[in-house]
Amino acid sequence: MAFETKIKTVFWEDGRVCMIDQTLLPGEFKIVRYAQWEEVVESIRTMVVRGAPAIGCTAALGMALAAQNSAAITRANLDEYMAAAGNVMKGARPTAVNLEWAVNRMLAKLATFEGSAHDATKMLLDEAMAMLDEDIAVNRAMGKFGAELIPNYANVLTHCNAGALATVGYGTALGVIRAAVEAGKNIHVYADETRPRLQGMKLTAWELSQDNIPVTIIADNMAGVLMRECKIDCVVVGADRIAANGDAANKIGTYSVAVLAKHHKVPFYVAAPFSTIDAEIPDGSAIEIEERDHEEVTHIQGVRIAPEGPNIWNPSFDVTPNELITGIITERGVLTAPYAVSIQQSNSNS
Repeated sequence: MAFETKIKTVFWEDGRVCMIDQTLLPGEFKIVRYAQWEEVVESIRTMVVRGAPAIGCTAALGMALAAQNSAAITRANLDEYMAAAGNVMKGARPTAVNLEWAVNRMLAKLATFEGSAHDATKMLLDEAMAMLDEDIAVNRAMGKFGAELIPNYANVLTHCNAGALATVGYGTALGVIRAAVEAGKNIHVYADETRPRLQGMKLTAWELSQDNIPVTIIADNMAGVLMRECKIDCVVVGADRIAANGDAANKIGTYSVAVLAKHHKVPFYVAAPFSTIDAEIPDGSAIEIEERDHEEVTHIQGVRIAPEGPNIWNPSFDVTPNELITGIITERGVLTAPYAVSIQQSNSNS
């Protein structure tokens, strides 16, 4: 079977940046539309849109919208406005490298463009739209590479949501699963609920159900038992930033899954576009970890479940050391240890 890209996570329509409001899923499916680039920044900050590739593409569209909002007459005015907008956009969330990568790509494109402010504004929208198309192509390419690693009749564990909702529409980790199903393999997915925001339960289970891919929701503390009982054949997760040595930052709880997988000799794969690799940082200790509002831990859907008084710690991500990763699945192929070498070689050959 072949999956059409039913889910359009983020897109451009009638001069606006449009996206699925993921904070409402699975209870309500709603498209929100933004006419001001500052609203796009806020949508990233508040996780209306989330997932590293989706954040990057949203930022690109946000930059195109900023050029449209600027109403600049001269190139000097436009360039100054866009530099300021880019700094604000990059500050929306710190961990996902795709955000900075996308903004820098848009600014670099503007810097080398010699046309008028009007023509530059059109060019920036064309560039953002190209990035959306590239995202789908990249995800499908990594899906094909990753599908070869998944055995038939496999039970696959995933953590958080690295699917269509985390990209423009196909997925990284779930793209690998979709590609395996397209190849005729029978796949069953275990989706960690992924505390505290429950993206695995709310988003991953929802979108897999849309494609009729069998999925079972488990609490985060159940993964070890399943591995001990030999009910997990492999783990596939996404990433928000990968260091030059292969250390990978992903949603909080990923590190625990990787430790369990290593102990039980279960292959642990990270699926991410090459743009998620930050070759400028040597290892995971240099990745800035976002800390989010305490209410994500203490409340569920606005209802407090924790007692008043205790301190709260809420890091949004953790870093999985490269020695726990069996392979990094990218659109250029599957990278293996030593990752510092394979990443550098793949980058040089691109």
